[in-house]
Amino acid sequence: MKIAVMGAGAVGCYYGGMLARAGHEVVLIGRLQHVMAISKEGLRLQTLTFDEHIRLAASTHASAVEGAQLVLFCVKSTDTESAANEIKPHLDAGTLVLTLQNGVENAERLRTILAHEVAAAVVYVATEMAGPGHVRHHGRGELVIEPSSQSEAVAKVLIDAHIPTTISTNVRGELWAKLILNCAYNALSAITQMPYGQLAHSPGVTAAMHDVVAECLTVAHADGVVIPGDVDAAVRGIAESMPAQYSSTAQDVARGKHSEIDHLNGLIVRRGEALGIAVPANRLLHTLVKTIERKHDRDMRS
Repeated sequence: MKIAVMGAGAVGCYYGGMLARAGHEVVLIGRLQHVMAISKEGLRLQTLTFDEHIRLAASTHASAVEGAQLVLFCVKSTDTESAANEIKPHLDAGTLVLTLQNGVENAERLRTILAHEVAAAVVYVATEMAGPGHVRHHGRGELVIEPSSQSEAVAKVLIDAHIPTTISTNVRGELWAKLILNCAYNALSAITQMPYGQLAHSPGVTAAMHDVVAECLTVAHADGVVIPGDVDAAVRGIAESMPAQYSSTAQDVARGKHSEIDHLNGLIVRRGEALGIAVPANRLLHTLVKTIERKHDRDMRS
């Protein structure tokens, strides 16, 4: 199968690398420094069980999606519309676009732009870009995908590439469950610049996370979302299963980049306002991360 990864950061490189390692024709579409390194040396895929250089194609151009049967859409939530418009003219008629993004609204945002079939996926993986063309995997890697005309075939491809995959009829609830985990950890990890394991054992953090999660659940229930599983257990499990992982928000803040916080705690703030629900813990975390980002912008201009 030909597979294109639009937005080949840590998540996209990990899944693209695993699929290429399994023998699929994969093209990674990303930033120039990564594309140059991958074109020269291959993608270095460093996992808990192997460390290999995977040969695969890489490009800086959205037109590289041409001919792909599957597109893994992995750009930041802030870039959803612009990236969708970039790939739109180059997608084949039968291409499935599978969005592997944070947040709960991206599939619907894509469907307003693309006439192609779009399916949402919930991603549970700990990865980081350790250098140009070098992705480091810290743990997990499961995907939960939305039913579509191609879901069964795509799930088989992923599973055969050693990517645990399930199909869920309640992807909205699954996305919200992941959103709640992100709301609990991402901003706190970014503000403190601490990994999950260290963060979770810091005084007062468990109680603060409980407040954040309680607000998220209140908003979700008011919005008619059915959250699967035990959310509190899932929150505890993140620190246990990914103790060395820094949140994507923490990685963005450390690099002076704008994060996806508007689509995480910021979404809870917006939905809370719309539903008349107070969310002070989420509002504070959203405000602090946005303030850090604005400070960096001012420092860069001075």
